[in-house]
Amino acid sequence: MSEYKKKNAVLVIEDGTIVEGVSIGSEGTAFGEIVFNTSMTGYQEIYTDPSYAGQVVMLTYPLIGNYGATDMDLESRRPFLRGVIVRELCPVPNSWRNRYTLAEFLERNNIVGISGVDTRDLTCHIRTEGAMRCGISTVYGAKELLEKVRQSPEISGQDLVAEVTTKEAYEFEFEPDPKEDHRDYPKMKWPFHIVLVDVGTKMNIPKSLVRRGCRVTIVPAQETAESILARKPDGIMLSNGPGDPKDSMYVVETIKELLGKVPLLCVCLGHQLASLAMGASTYKLKFGHRGANQPVKDAQRNRVVVTSQNHGYAVNSKGLDELGLRISHFNVNDGTVEGVAHRDYPMISVQFHPEASPGPMDSRYLFDEYLEMVDDWHEKN
Repeated sequence: MSEYKKKNAVLVIEDGTIVEGVSIGSEGTAFGEIVFNTSMTGYQEIYTDPSYAGQVVMLTYPLIGNYGATDMDLESRRPFLRGVIVRELCPVPNSWRNRYTLAEFLERNNIVGISGVDTRDLTCHIRTEGAMRCGISTVYGAKELLEKVRQSPEISGQDLVAEVTTKEAYEFEFEPDPKEDHRDYPKMKWPFHIVLVDVGTKMNIPKSLVRRGCRVTIVPAQETAESILARKPDGIMLSNGPGDPKDSMYVVETIKELLGKVPLLCVCLGHQLASLAMGASTYKLKFGHRGANQPVKDAQRNRVVVTSQNHGYAVNSKGLDELGLRISHFNVNDGTVEGVAHRDYPMISVQFHPEASPGPMDSRYLFDEYLEMVDDWHEKN
């Protein structure tokens, strides 16, 4: 490692926890909510997931960066997370796809990070105490940094969706590589036009639709229902995204106007926003679900799938039946709601990520199920 990357850094959590380590990436100071992800691979997809806006991401797997970084694995136009925490950063990656080291990737994207941290021990601390605000700095001492951390904003109360969403609508262009994906996807009767409302989408969501023959238009989170419907979509999708869903109520109002007009596919934050639109409530989890190994029970099929997840809020299970909703999926570990279905509206709404990236592909059948719903809806209407 270079002398630059041996610069000292300090991590401070709002409860007074102090951890010293080595700087990686950019010099400076970063503040955010500390969260952990248990995935063993896919660090670049994690770092470029817009759902991490406002957060400092700690990876529990001990060695990070061993296959470097490449532009092929970006899930957004840039990383939106505030900082990164790792146990050990690999300085010499070994992969034919590698284009630059992970440290160079963080530095060129102005991301502050710290290595040399006992991430497993710190993860146990977060599981016990819950997600908290933190700061990483190569500039301030621990005492001064702690004061600044306690003055920094909570994750709730920030409209992070406005930060990550596209600024203008565009047609998504993607040419699937047959060498990368050999699966035979269902053939659609015609190229469905899906409008994807970007509240923080990962790029593998529109790619998953294009692989199935769809034409995808991505629109900003602020786009009105009238404008969305004027694009004459066959279906509408609400993407994943960051923050507290209650901080994006303008999207909730849009969803209310879209319900029943065309079939909806709602993922992660989109699932929470759609649930709010139908009268349900949401709450903050103690430390969230972030990783590629979350078991989810599909109640309709009576089977368990392993899923990729990244969320700190969940839909409250109380009162769903009175709203015309049933729980379609639930988390096997803690019983939290992982999906809802409405008895009147054509909609698939799930908390987990069927597009994975990183993670298992167990739940990608939901894209096929959704497009079958689109097909049936238009045959009947």
